[in-house]
Amino acid sequence: QVQLVESGGGLVQAGGSLRLSCAASGRTFSSYALGWFRQAPGKEREFVARISWRVDNTYYSDSVKGRFTISRDNAKNTVYLQMNSLKPEDTAVYYCAADARPPPLQGLGVTLAEYRYWGQGTQVTVSS
Repeated sequence: QVQLVESGGGLVQAGGSLRLSCAASGRTFSSYALGWFRQAPGKEREFVARISWRVDNTYYSDSVKGRFTISRDNAKNTVYLQMNSLKPEDTAVYYCAADARPPPLQGLGVTLAEYRYWGQGTQVTVSS
C-alpha cells in the first residue's frame, strides 16, 4: 500500500509561483513513476506532468510545458511540482499519483488508469 500526501497549495496572483510537494510511503519509492494531475470545477481530471523512476525522464502537458517543473527526491520519498508564471486557468485541485508497478511495466504515464495510488489533492487558486 502506498500513501500520498500533497501540500503547498494556496492562493496566488497571476504570474506568481507555487511549489507543490507530495510525500509518499513505500520502501521502493525510487522505482515508482510519479505524476501530477489536476481537476478544475466542472471538468475532468487531466494530466499535468510525470517523472519516471529515472529522474531525467519527464513529460508535460502542452498547457504547462515551460512553466512547470516536476522533480523528485528519492532520499525524502517526495515528488515536487514547481509552478511558475501561473495563470487563472491553472486554478484546480492538484493530485499526485504513483505507478508502483515494476519499471518495465510502466507506460507513458499520461492517463489516470496507469496510476493505482492517489493523494487527497491540494487546492491551487490563481487570481487575475
